[in-house]
Amino acid sequence: MGSVRKASAWLGLVDDNDDERYYDDDYAEGQESGEAWVTDPRVKVASETAEEKGRRIGTVTPDSFRDARGIGELFRDGVPVIINLTSMEPADAKRVVDFAAGLTFGLRGTIERVATRVFLLTPANTEIVSGEAAGRQTDGFFNQS
Repeated sequence: MGSVRKASAWLGLVDDNDDERYYDDDYAEGQESGEAWVTDPRVKVASETAEEKGRRIGTVTPDSFRDARGIGELFRDGVPVIINLTSMEPADAKRVVDFAAGLTFGLRGTIERVATRVFLLTPANTEIVSGEAAGRQTDGFFNQS
């Protein structure tokens, strides 16, 4: 509230609650448009357009086999999932890989090893594009032999 407005409110020339009305209108407009206010930087708000166009990829770093359920729920919803098993014990990591292999088989997806103890699960309707161009020379760096 500006100083002139405060003085006018103190003299009784304007309603004291006008600023609250403006604030409430702004707040209501933001909520109606679907905007989300996030104050925690760790929270990611997925946009509806990304979800509609299938541009979401889930990343999971499980601590134990109990986290396999989250992997299954993401994959069942049609979201490709990257599983990072580097922080798990080898026996539990093997169980998660077995679970993921069964999950991809049951839902007609694919499982690929991306790196040591890192796997990519892709649903049936997802195409994986390799980063290597077809016909590229691999014997030298650019045009060098």
